[in-house]
Formats: sequence, structure tokens, C-alpha cells
Amino acid sequence: MNFVSKIENWGNKHHPKILDFIRIILGIFLVMKGVEFMHNTPFLLDLLLQNQSVHLSGLEITIILHYVTYMHMVGGILIFLGLFTRIASLMQLPIILGAVFYVNILNPLVSSELWLSIIVLALLLLFVIIGSGPLSLDNLLNEKKGKSE
Repeated sequence: MNFVSKIENWGNKHHPKILDFIRIILGIFLVMKGVEFMHNTPFLLDLLLQNQSVHLSGLEITIILHYVTYMHMVGGILIFLGLFTRIASLMQLPIILGAVFYVNILNPLVSSELWLSIIVLALLLLFVIIGSGPLSLDNLLNEKKGKSE
């Protein structure tokens, strides 16, 4: 049994149901952040171009902003539903790491956005390890798959 399978089996056996509700709230939060980015894309683009802290062209910054928006919305929905939770959480990690180490590092340590980003990062790492849990579409699909065999 390889290392990833061992982590998946351990995560499936040690999953309190309260974590399912935390996963659902995290998914809703990520979707809301995606919608916020979608509504503020022109402002964020202007802010990054005026700040001159990123040495990328306007097109590259626009692509990154659209990628972050799309990943937050799609990943948040998948995490909310408990469908491919480990993969969706894993795909959110580079974005949240960027938020923690690039965006929020310029603010003071008392910044609520920094602490929120750290909490979201910790939760995403947790769900990469333990998976979606019993109240999820993954679990429902696995139960139906087991009954049909």
C-alpha cells in the first residue's frame, strides 16, 4: 500500500461529522471569495498594475485573476458538495499560499485577512489529508458503487 493510500484510509477512518459542517462552510466561503474577485477584477487589476510590485504584463495579471476567481468558485462548490474534496483542496493551496505569503505579508500581522488566510490554509491542508467525510457526494457515490457490485 503506497503512502497516499495510507493517508486516504486513515483520513476516512478518523473523520468526525463536525468536520463535514466546517468543510461546507469553507466551500461557501471560497465561492463567496470567488464572487468577490469576479466583481472586483478591474479594481484588483488596476491595484496590481499601479503597485508595480508584480513584474508581469496586464494580460498575465488578468489571466491570474481569472484563474483565482474560477478556482475559488469551482473548488468551493466541489468542497461544499464533498466531491473530489482532496483534489479541490489541493488546487486551492497555491492560491491561498500566495495570499498568505505575498498579498498579506505587506500588511501588519494584526490583519484579519492574514489570519483568515492562515485558517483557510490550515483547513485546506486538513481536508487534503482527511478527505470529504460521511456527509458528502463522494461517500454517497462510494456507497452506491459498493451496493451495485
